Amino acid sequence: MISRADIDRLLAEDVPAGDLTTDALGIGDRRGRMTFAARYDMVLAGVEVALKMVDGLTVVRYAHDGDRLSAGAPILDACGSAADLHRAWKAAQTLLEILSGIASATRAVVDAAAPVPVATTRKTVPGARALSQLAVRAGGGILHRHGLSETILVFPEHRLFLAGESLSETAARLRRTQPEKALNIEVSTIDEAAEAAIAGFDVVQLEKFTPEALAELVSRLPAKGKRARLAAAGGIDPTNAPAYVAAGADLLVTSWPYTARPRDVAVRFFAD
Repeated sequence: MISRADIDRLLAEDVPAGDLTTDALGIGDRRGRMTFAARYDMVLAGVEVALKMVDGLTVVRYAHDGDRLSAGAPILDACGSAADLHRAWKAAQTLLEILSGIASATRAVVDAAAPVPVATTRKTVPGARALSQLAVRAGGGILHRHGLSETILVFPEHRLFLAGESLSETAARLRRTQPEKALNIEVSTIDEAAEAAIAGFDVVQLEKFTPEALAELVSRLPAKGKRARLAAAGGIDPTNAPAYVAAGADLLVTSWPYTARPRDVAVRFFAD
């Protein structure tokens, strides 16, 4: 959820003490229009936030988050004073470009992995998680976990403090303390994954397994529906997602979309 206070902070970053150039030129009260359009093919994300950034202007919206846009497709038009146009211009444009880059990359992985779902991690830039996750959803992805308070995911770094406790004992402990939560665990070897899959965990996250290692693990386990779900994680992108799906993954977990290049948004100004 992006609040009004969040929007104001985004704008204030670019205009901390007014727009010096516009004020110095004395053109702030002149009327004009700016148009936003996709420069190349893209999956759009962030338009709802951008609309709040141009609040106070007269706006026409042509597209929605999640839309696949071809080059030249219009996104929105905004009319108002030059001061208000310049205040929102770069912040809104940059936000649309970065979030549409994440959404477009997410859609590429989702399409490559279909019908297996694709979830993104919490490895976002600190302070920008809500925006990044908004873009993931626009691209058709799901969220692996919002943060540490949401889901139980046992890492090897947790197990270091359990003094050799077996995976079955760890799962039983978690069932007692958090009976309503799904249990997830990250493993790095086939033997450990096989043990976790029958120890009572709901999801076994396979850290940097190759598709071949995943296929070997699947061959050693009961059929789907009779064992934990297997989540392939680490280095997942559109080029290798089909191989993980073919090997038997129930879910793909990735942070790859967060490093996507922005998708250019063309902005043009017109004076009335």
